[in-house]
Amino acid sequence: MWWKLFLKLFGEGTSSSVLAEDSKGLIHFNRSLNMYLVESKGGAIACMILALLSLGTWPAILTLLERRGRLPQHTYLDYSITNLLAAIIIAFTFGQIGSTKPDSPNFITQLAQDNWPSVMFAMAGGIVLSLGNLATQYAWALVGLSVTEVITSSITVVIGSTLNYFLDDKINKAEILFPGVACFLIAVFLGSAVHRSNASDNKAKLRHFEMTNQEASGPSTEIETKVTKRTSEKPKEGTARFLIELENKRAIKVFGKRKIIGLGITFFAGLCFSLFSPAFNLATNDQWHRLKQGVPKLVVYTAFFYFFVSCFIIALILNIGFLYHPVLGLPKSSFKAYLSDWNGRYWAFLAGLLCGFGNGLQFMGGQAAGYAAADSVQALPLVSTFWGVVLFGEYNRSSRKTYLLLFSMLFMFISAVAVLMASSGHRK
Repeated sequence: MWWKLFLKLFGEGTSSSVLAEDSKGLIHFNRSLNMYLVESKGGAIACMILALLSLGTWPAILTLLERRGRLPQHTYLDYSITNLLAAIIIAFTFGQIGSTKPDSPNFITQLAQDNWPSVMFAMAGGIVLSLGNLATQYAWALVGLSVTEVITSSITVVIGSTLNYFLDDKINKAEILFPGVACFLIAVFLGSAVHRSNASDNKAKLRHFEMTNQEASGPSTEIETKVTKRTSEKPKEGTARFLIELENKRAIKVFGKRKIIGLGITFFAGLCFSLFSPAFNLATNDQWHRLKQGVPKLVVYTAFFYFFVSCFIIALILNIGFLYHPVLGLPKSSFKAYLSDWNGRYWAFLAGLLCGFGNGLQFMGGQAAGYAAADSVQALPLVSTFWGVVLFGEYNRSSRKTYLLLFSMLFMFISAVAVLMASSGHRK
């Protein structure tokens, strides 16, 4: 089983308390509770790094499918199925290891307990995460993968990490944490500036292309959206022809859309993302003392299951609604059309698994080192930007101003991630 391999890699043993790489104290799993929980700072950071890679990759997959013309409603429904599947796998493996105990019940036992206050917090977190993920589908097209991820992640850290810091009883080092939060806040403004600058660059390219066409074939009242092939050569990334051909292929049309719409959707998504981690924190640690006397707190794996159940339900309701009442000029579809659309379905399934396991690793690390420090996985734009530049040719042939803003934005992110990880504490 995959989880047995994971345990072996992270230090499974036979004593009541298992320690891998003992001399360095890197990974510590507590087996005295009959359940494998990440407890050390090193183990938490390892989880965060794995989560960072997973959470930075799945947006690129969904962006690729949209650019190939697949409706985002179809993609998100597929993604949601495997997203829930990841939570179920985690719950029935890590959440079921060992026999149950009164103070630390396993997953099945907790399902029957009177822990609904904590369950509601977990489900509330799933709802806002689903709304945020759904919104980013449209923001990726309108604003771009890199900038969308930077702005949403920065807002998540600025608001979410501040809330988690106080919920975690200030176990993170404030003198380190908040300078890191400030770096993320600066990155928000730099991200907005990158988007505006890059949008201006694209407009200039299209305007020049139109003027060239007018000189060659007479006046034209609008930008041609279908380019006559003058050559068999594939258009170079970043050129006007590349942008126009991309517009013809993609599901969400971006020409003529106002910048403020994309930025508005992006900021809404960031606000949603900033609330899901504090809600999950409340679900697993009961800082507001909503559970009845003697009722154990939700184990992270149980909370994760409820979290993604609500995430799936909201995604199902909203995306089925968007099939028949689409937004942003998308064509109508139907549930029957969705079921028969297998173009890119397996890629969407993969994206759901990556996101599900990535969030699981984030929460496992947060339970050990503090959820404020675990928000360092919001550095996923570093991974997303790599995919955006390499896979989609974002910012190719942009202006020097755009490049300067882009590098400044990424520098602030690298600084913020390093500082945020350095603020990691240890939950007692």
